[in-house]
Amino acid sequence: MSGRDDMSRRREMGGQDGMGGQGSVGGRGDDAERDRLITTARAIAARSLTHGSTGNVSVRAGEHILVTPTGSSLATVRAAELSVIDADGAHVCGPRPSKEAFLHAAMLRARPDAGAVVHTHSTYAAAVSCLARLDRHDVLPPLTAYYAMRVGTLPMLPYFAPGDSRMAGAVEASARDHAALLLSNHGPVTAAADLDRALEMAEEIEETAKLFLLLRGARTSPLTEAQRTALRPAAH
Repeated sequence: MSGRDDMSRRREMGGQDGMGGQGSVGGRGDDAERDRLITTARAIAARSLTHGSTGNVSVRAGEHILVTPTGSSLATVRAAELSVIDADGAHVCGPRPSKEAFLHAAMLRARPDAGAVVHTHSTYAAAVSCLARLDRHDVLPPLTAYYAMRVGTLPMLPYFAPGDSRMAGAVEASARDHAALLLSNHGPVTAAADLDRALEMAEEIEETAKLFLLLRGARTSPLTEAQRTALRPAAH
């Protein structure tokens, strides 16, 4: 699809929803946010942090939130196909949003300083989310300085079925103190000032989860609490 065709499709979809153009939300242009979200979606897919139609991404656009639509693949979703939701997760316009859109809204409500959310089903992080007898308040040890700097601590929430709206309350409560969460038997979700940093956090969780699983049964030497505290993100 050419850039001109994509823009025409945005205008057509916006007209159907009575919003005066899908490239704007309430009169404010959001083309730049759409393009950044698609760039991030492609990066997630290229780095194998998700598969099929799993995973979703969102970014603030004025008073609303752009989020990937239901059933979409991060490898192929287009800017014109993004959904628009409000701060409560209600559908405003565009295609039907991901059934986990409320998860993104909850993270952003809890963290007014955040501008973007990334949720993946990355293999190693998802594997850790299935393990028993973990410290649910701090699932992964600080094996590297980069994990301590970018993530800090990672709590694991109880299991909720995908799309279960009860997850929103648990996510919002935990996200007030943590920019990254691990959903039991599911995967990680990260919030940051922008999409690049939210993706960096998701990647750091995945790489640390891989190290954690590779080293299971071996004696390890994680950072001390003092070393970890010195590197902890300012938002934690």
